[in-house]
Amino acid sequence: MRTRTSAVRVLLILLAGLLLAGPGFGQSTVTIVNGNAPGVGFNDPTPAAPVGGNNGTTLGQQRLIAFQTAATIWGGNLASNVEIKILATFEPLSCTASSAVLGSAGTIYIFSDFPSNPPFPGPEFPFTWYHSALAKKRAGFDLNPGQPDIRARFNVSLGAPGCLTGTFWYLGLDNNHGNNIDLVTVLLHEFAHGLGFSQFASVSTGSEIGGQTDIYGRLLLDKSLSKTWDQMTDAERAASAINTRKVVWVGSHVTNAVPGVLAPGTPLLRVNSPPAIQGNYDVGTASFGPLLNSSGVTGAVVLALDPADASGPSLTDACSPLTNAAAVAGNIALLDRGTCTFVVKAKNAQDAGAIAVLVADNAAGSPPAGLGGSDPTITIPAVRITLADGATIKGQLASGVNATLTVDLSVLAGADTDGKALLNTPNPVQPGSSISHWDPIAFPNQLMEPAINSDLTHSVSEPQDLTLAELRDVGWFPDADVDGVPDDSDCEPHSDFSPSVVIAGCNSGVPNTFFLSGCTIKDLINHAAAAATNHGAFVSDVAQLTNSLKKQGIITGAQKGAIQSCAAHAPIP
Repeated sequence: MRTRTSAVRVLLILLAGLLLAGPGFGQSTVTIVNGNAPGVGFNDPTPAAPVGGNNGTTLGQQRLIAFQTAATIWGGNLASNVEIKILATFEPLSCTASSAVLGSAGTIYIFSDFPSNPPFPGPEFPFTWYHSALAKKRAGFDLNPGQPDIRARFNVSLGAPGCLTGTFWYLGLDNNHGNNIDLVTVLLHEFAHGLGFSQFASVSTGSEIGGQTDIYGRLLLDKSLSKTWDQMTDAERAASAINTRKVVWVGSHVTNAVPGVLAPGTPLLRVNSPPAIQGNYDVGTASFGPLLNSSGVTGAVVLALDPADASGPSLTDACSPLTNAAAVAGNIALLDRGTCTFVVKAKNAQDAGAIAVLVADNAAGSPPAGLGGSDPTITIPAVRITLADGATIKGQLASGVNATLTVDLSVLAGADTDGKALLNTPNPVQPGSSISHWDPIAFPNQLMEPAINSDLTHSVSEPQDLTLAELRDVGWFPDADVDGVPDDSDCEPHSDFSPSVVIAGCNSGVPNTFFLSGCTIKDLINHAAAAATNHGAFVSDVAQLTNSLKKQGIITGAQKGAIQSCAAHAPIP
């Protein structure tokens, strides 16, 4: 077997004040490695009052406690006998007064064809890249001693003037973030990328690192090509990355979890006539107005007209009161994006008597994004459609277009018609976002969508979330006793690893040997005790077990006698 690391290797310069934060304990130990210099980031001495269960006394301490909380959540859900290290810093990242990069995280090293330490299984596939923490979990030992697995950077400037001004990190642990951004939620999202929720081929060119696939790509299916990403050429992968809502996840854990996580109902525009353009069209829903429902809103589609004035230079942008209100009244208004806000457009259409609004995008791309804004006086539904779909509908208006805005209850929100989860495949491509997230149409909102939604919980598993299921698919198998044997095939998922065989307080002094099946000698004795109907049956079963162990050369005759003596004197059952 050969061990390989990525040809693209991240060189990290650790600052002189490097400290190790306390680990997150659970099925695995996740350690936050503080990479900030004295006085900044995690070391910021600014006094802070307790907030939402975070009792740190300084800003730096509270940041570190939030990190440790996220680490503990992942540590309690993922089993590994190798410590997972996350090198983290708070530092200035790109931002403006209205937008900001919140943070980023990803694996530092990737491995393929790595050896294993039986019973740890090693890689599931040859010539396949694995994230560092996942590779170590499956190898059963540290493939890269002394090196961190994940690099995490978060924006220290958030909320300051000029950096998403006035919107700050919420450092509480109770998710009561209000209008601020919940740090623990963002950390759970970013750590998941580093643990296995990302693929390594370029979404722009389709090229693979070292000319080989990764474990994530093996589970990406393009429905147009009927190929997974490991079966594609570079050109096919690049095209697949922008094949909107045609790329799905085929891992069994996610597919099995989808019905219990995602809600029925995919919003869509159904064009009923004319026959030339009949069919379903993707929509982006609005944050204002009523939600779409399965009853639907049906009507003729009419192009909304308004003056070309200072409010909006286009005759079809609805930035001013409509000039063809009589034609729009009682129908679905079609108008163009541009100049004014979406709520202004929708309100002008509503004032003209429209029963619903279609906003055609003014830039090429798919799927259509949502419509932002807030206005409680808007009482009609509004959606966005793509530039191409808008042109298609406009081209048939003279023939009379009838359409329905509805929710298809036969399709889960965020899944295809076969119940497989959709990946984020916007066109044009968005490096860093495309493919390595769920489609934003998912509902309830999912942790691994491209944007962090305000209604997310701190759960990473069903019935709230699909993230843990995805990590199971790429190889993070459940292993409650962390012995390397998956729970579903483990002779004893909760093994007794005592150094010697002790029965009811009697220490036999015999080493408690562990077998590759996942059991220790003590586990096998415990099984015998659970099955025995009386003391004699228990002693007999232990005798048979120890005779077999002696014949196999695992214990000596004297050790057999010591175990049998303890069993004979034990009050079992």
